[in-house]
Amino acid sequence: MSAARLELRREQILAFRRGVGALDERLLSGPESLRRAAWAGLQDSMPRAAVLSIHARVEGVGPDVWEDPALVQVWGPRFSAYVVAAVDRAVFTLGRMPDDSPLRVRAEGTARRIGEFLHGRRMSFAEVGHGLGVPPNSLRYAALTGTVLIRWDGARRPPIWTVPPPEMTPAEARLELARRYLHVFGPGTAAAFGEWAGLRPPAKLAAFEALAGELAPVRTPVGDAWILAADEAAFRAPARPAAPARLLPSGDAYFLLQGVDRDLLVADPACRARLWTPRVWPGAVLVEGEIVGTWRRSQTDFAIGTWRPLTPGQRQAVEAEAHSMPLPGSEQGVRVEWSD
Repeated sequence: MSAARLELRREQILAFRRGVGALDERLLSGPESLRRAAWAGLQDSMPRAAVLSIHARVEGVGPDVWEDPALVQVWGPRFSAYVVAAVDRAVFTLGRMPDDSPLRVRAEGTARRIGEFLHGRRMSFAEVGHGLGVPPNSLRYAALTGTVLIRWDGARRPPIWTVPPPEMTPAEARLELARRYLHVFGPGTAAAFGEWAGLRPPAKLAAFEALAGELAPVRTPVGDAWILAADEAAFRAPARPAAPARLLPSGDAYFLLQGVDRDLLVADPACRARLWTPRVWPGAVLVEGEIVGTWRRSQTDFAIGTWRPLTPGQRQAVEAEAHSMPLPGSEQGVRVEWSD
């Protein structure tokens, strides 16, 4: 992987990420658009955050889009609740399976016991854990096999059930997971990939080494990194016009970042502290390609805090996004409260 490093400016990187993330222009509704919106998975730990992430990327979605047959829910990266494309189930589950380790033995053994206990039934993971005599949270390890699906709604007892194993090997799935990471979050490093995916050092390094022929080295304002060689032309291309506004929910892939990657997205340390809080993150207010504040919601009431003054037109664009959210009860009206 030795080659001259392409110099990438911050503006190029963010324009690329917005473009591949469909945040500059919404996609037409349909299964392929849902798959593209979920290319790096849609974190759903805050119940129905995935719906709002899809809404930011796909036209005409309703509050029940997360139940579309093209999508499934799994315990994905870092064992968080994720919505992913059904055809990509293996990537976000089996792709995190170690090659040989006690963890693999535990995952496969737990999955086998769950399958034998459920025998085709759906049951809350608390009931399954108690039935097997193990802490319910330990059942999450079975997700690494790709054979366990969930229906997460924020309750402590999500139903789980089993499905046939994916037709992919863990190594194949891990390579594709690394490609997804680089395509959506790139430029990236093996360390950042491992942190995002929840992979230990041998697996994350092996994935990048196996992708050697597909990578191109780059230099960014926050350090040296890698991109997919197939994406180089898109990084070099002129940026498309950014959308007037998007309201990205807590855990959205656009700002699901750690370390220096956060510095690149939000330069001001004080603003970073307001976006990436120690506890539950707020949502991010994206205006004309820049994050300019945060938002939180209670039912259909939005509290929006900005880091700099917005023009009347920019405020109107943000409020239009709030009013367009696919939320239960939104037909009764949405209220937006601003603060600086």
